[in-house]
Amino acid sequence: MTGTPAPAGERPVHLGLRENWLQFTLLVVVNACVGGLVGLERTTVPLIGSETFGLASDLAVFSFIIAFGLTKAMTNLAAGALTARFHRRQLLIAGWLFGVPVPFALAWAPSWGWIVAANVLLGLNQGLTWSMTVNMKIDLVGPARRGLATGLNEAAGYCAVGGVALLTGYLGTSYGLRPVPELIGVVFVAAGLGLSLIVRDTAAHVALELSRHPRPAPGEATGLAATFARTSWRDRSLRGASQAGLVNNLNDGLTWGVFPLLFTQHGLGLAAVGLIKGLYPLLWGLGQIPTGHLADRLGRKPLIVTGMLVQAVAFVLALVLLENPLLAGVVSAVVLGLGTAMVYPALIAAISDHAHPSWRANALGTYRFWRDAGYAVGALLAGILADTLGLTTTVVAAAVLTAASGLLAARWITPRQDV
Repeated sequence: MTGTPAPAGERPVHLGLRENWLQFTLLVVVNACVGGLVGLERTTVPLIGSETFGLASDLAVFSFIIAFGLTKAMTNLAAGALTARFHRRQLLIAGWLFGVPVPFALAWAPSWGWIVAANVLLGLNQGLTWSMTVNMKIDLVGPARRGLATGLNEAAGYCAVGGVALLTGYLGTSYGLRPVPELIGVVFVAAGLGLSLIVRDTAAHVALELSRHPRPAPGEATGLAATFARTSWRDRSLRGASQAGLVNNLNDGLTWGVFPLLFTQHGLGLAAVGLIKGLYPLLWGLGQIPTGHLADRLGRKPLIVTGMLVQAVAFVLALVLLENPLLAGVVSAVVLGLGTAMVYPALIAAISDHAHPSWRANALGTYRFWRDAGYAVGALLAGILADTLGLTTTVVAAAVLTAASGLLAARWITPRQDV
């Protein structure tokens, strides 16, 4: 792809994956570290709440997910606005600084309140770091390869989530729930912060893409408030993608809290639960490489709608096969991972397709606000339903909501358009 001349002493700027492979690769590794840090919690923390701190209420156990989800959602929203005042690399580094205390707090927290507070910091970390890696990759590759770029980004993050969930399950079985499983997070913080200090900012790439687009229409509002309204409900395609993102992460927040408790109640040990919790994000992560590419070739909508319906089927299978809990856990994790892999890169690419570069960061921030609010909504819903109606009913509710979201996406999302 053609580039733009650079000032004396600086490299010319080009858009494209091949042209920016080194910086893109560095950002892939950074996002693997981002995913690794949140993967610390997937297997052990719900059990720390019930077994170490003796929490009797499922809602109380899930409070750490609510704290994480709300903080990450608000940080995602703020991140889009902050890009107007700060470079993406500065925000990436700030996100890692928020993450420094997290592994230590999880490892040695004297009370459950410390765990919840650590998840506030983790939400700040994830909101800034993951948002910036997504934005920077999209900046680098330009419009033609958005699906592949987001697929690679999310693949790195969620493969790390799954791998660390597996590892913490093994370490928890061998060394106890704390502190050994949590302290591997120190490696991710150190590596992520170190690489973020090396990677270059992408402001010049944004400027180049802006130069190739027609300016927004005169009088068109591009600020956060206007973009929030447009992305949340005024634009039907952006609305359809935002609601699907919310329900997708509602599922993730629900399984994060419910599956460890459900399968341990049916006799599985920590290592088996770690396998289930690891398989889901691993397949979710690896699957996004081909599905991101397919989203560029087949369009966003077919993958989004089909993926949501596949996720709904996964919840049904978890209950149908529950007499054999290991089989139920593995099958549901595989199907859920594949369904989520279809949805995730296509949703981010769909938002980018319908957003002008001048307000794209705010649109992505709004989408990621609704998507990661799903963690909090899912954990809150799961806690209330599990305490009142039981864990099985909670899984049924997830299946119904997911199928309904897929049908709404089919109705609202329109094909890609030039902006």
